[in-house]
Amino acid sequence: MSKESLFSKKNRKLLTDPLDDNNPITVQVLGICSALAITVQLEPAVVMALSVFFVLSVANVIVSLLRNLIPSRIRIIVQLVVIATLVILVDEVLKAFVYDVSKELSVFVGLIITNCIIMGRLEAFALGNTPGKAFLDGLGNAFGYGFILIVVAFFRELLGSGTLFGTQVIPLEWYIENGGFYANNGMMILPPMALITVGILIWIQRMKNRKLIESN
Repeated sequence: MSKESLFSKKNRKLLTDPLDDNNPITVQVLGICSALAITVQLEPAVVMALSVFFVLSVANVIVSLLRNLIPSRIRIIVQLVVIATLVILVDEVLKAFVYDVSKELSVFVGLIITNCIIMGRLEAFALGNTPGKAFLDGLGNAFGYGFILIVVAFFRELLGSGTLFGTQVIPLEWYIENGGFYANNGMMILPPMALITVGILIWIQRMKNRKLIESN
């Protein structure tokens, strides 16, 4: 495939649509579990986003390359083997270089294997398209997933703890106990607030993009 055709307007939509009109979390409502579980702080959210970015983009390419060789009756098994191999690689890298974050993410890295976003893209796109398009589709959906994850974690950590990446960003003198006017919102670090935050993002997106409402 030539450079021109790979980055044609149609193919560029594979990158841009998951960020807006076809976001895997706010439109398709997939991958909600991780958005609820690991967005109390930005660091684990970013690491999870990067992990899914690697697994999804590489798995899409591998499955696309093998698409004409995989018997239909075992395609799900092959997809799971590909994803599991990549997830194990990611898990080992995290344990080697960011062990504390790896412990914090715990089982959620392993659960990437059954992430419905990844399985859905392999089944719906990679099996029927060339590796170049599959790679763009993987990048787009991983960016769409990661963007929502990071936005949710940003507001939860900032409003719930007054920090970003564990660093205090709201001045200590602003806090009531120091004679100021501010207090952290303890609700933001509770799991229900992740769901409410995602719900607010869904509402904002649908108010901005009327065709999402009309399509329903």
